[in-house]
Amino acid sequence: MVGRRVRSRRKWRRVLGVLAELEERCATPVGKLKQVVDAMAVEMHAGLASEGGSKLKMLLTFVDRLPSGSEKGTYYALDVGGTNFRILRVQLGGQRSSILEPHVEQQAVPAHVMTSTSENLFDLIASALKEFVDRGEDGSKTLVSRRGELGFTFSFPVKQRSVSSGILIKCTKGLHIEDMVRREVTECLEQAMSRKRLNMRVAVLVNDTVGTLALGHYHDEDTVAAVIFGTGTNACYWERTDAIIKCQGLLTTFGGMVINMEWGNFWSSHFPSTSYDTDLDSHSSSPNDQGFEKMISGMYLGEAVRRVLLRMSRESDIFGTVPSRLSVPFIFRIPMISAMHEDDSPELIEVARILEDDLEIPDVPLKVRKLIVKLCNVVTRRAARLAAAGIVGILKKIGRDGSGGITGGRTRSDVKMRRTVVAIEGSLYTSYTMFREYLHEALWEILGEDIAPHVILKVIEDGPGIGAALLAATYSKDSVCG
Repeated sequence: MVGRRVRSRRKWRRVLGVLAELEERCATPVGKLKQVVDAMAVEMHAGLASEGGSKLKMLLTFVDRLPSGSEKGTYYALDVGGTNFRILRVQLGGQRSSILEPHVEQQAVPAHVMTSTSENLFDLIASALKEFVDRGEDGSKTLVSRRGELGFTFSFPVKQRSVSSGILIKCTKGLHIEDMVRREVTECLEQAMSRKRLNMRVAVLVNDTVGTLALGHYHDEDTVAAVIFGTGTNACYWERTDAIIKCQGLLTTFGGMVINMEWGNFWSSHFPSTSYDTDLDSHSSSPNDQGFEKMISGMYLGEAVRRVLLRMSRESDIFGTVPSRLSVPFIFRIPMISAMHEDDSPELIEVARILEDDLEIPDVPLKVRKLIVKLCNVVTRRAARLAAAGIVGILKKIGRDGSGGITGGRTRSDVKMRRTVVAIEGSLYTSYTMFREYLHEALWEILGEDIAPHVILKVIEDGPGIGAALLAATYSKDSVCG
């Protein structure tokens, strides 16, 4: 009995040692976060200077103006980003924030269509769009006399050629249509609409992040950037034309353009990386790619927790034998992680329920349940604080962090800080309270109490849909840019 207790204590100390080592490796003191901020700003400069000059792609969107609030009329949006697509009709009243309740319809894309031909996919979408338009609000046809303007959100990797056109780089998210790759996606849609006799043109082609920035700016003209924290993560922001060195002499007379950063691919030697991150990366579908996304996005937080728990269960008997479901990659989803992390009951009842119902691990002792909550805390805190550093990196690049920008050469005392709004969308931020609180805490630590009050994070709902319709309104009377 004594020998068994000694062995048990030794194993438990080993588990506590694993957690302590993880905490140390995941530490994000403000000094380290400021190094990440500087690295982000430097990589942004490099990505704007030349194609392939940075881990950040810094893609041109050709969106050189944002909604002003004066837009009027009825506009449509099509949001395609996976196994479903959505169609929206938005009525604008000509005064900022006067968006009447949008009409939304969602439809699934059958599995066989996702792997068939581009014509099949876009005919399906165009048919649904025509039915939606023809029904109108009262069943009357709404596009008899004038051509409809469509905002097209297409959340797949696209090389943008103008504000309304782009070429599909590769298929992702379950889309496997070979004849679409390197095709002009707007052309595919407009040909399908023509076949269905739908009188409509694509006014803008954007991704979900750009739509979020457009909607944020419509509500609040101080909005300069947008970030999505969901299953994946990305950011875009408004950049001055003269700072976009790789397109000097090109395009706009409006003084600036939205840049799609594709910031999931950001990487810095200052990241608080662990052996679990290395293993997660090497076993992923994109090794040595999307490093920032793998540290801060919803898809990967649960996987990091699972890998640490698996090691603990192998080195000790915290669950008895190693549970089989603990070996299933990506079984820990963010709703599970947030529910366990935020369980404030004395007996951690929710933690016990999730372990039993979702992982088939019954009768887990309270001290192990407490250990799991601490583990969720370590991983989530690191993610949220790095996410905050990413946001401040954008602000530093455009001189909105109180420093005047990395090439400004001014001291903080010379800078009058302007009100600066960042639009945020995504369930990781909106639904996970601890992630959101840790992000805000880090933002204040990095910026300091003089600057932080001027930076506002605003939650935006349905940027990919309503934002795309707003951009269609913005570009409705103009020829396509490019």
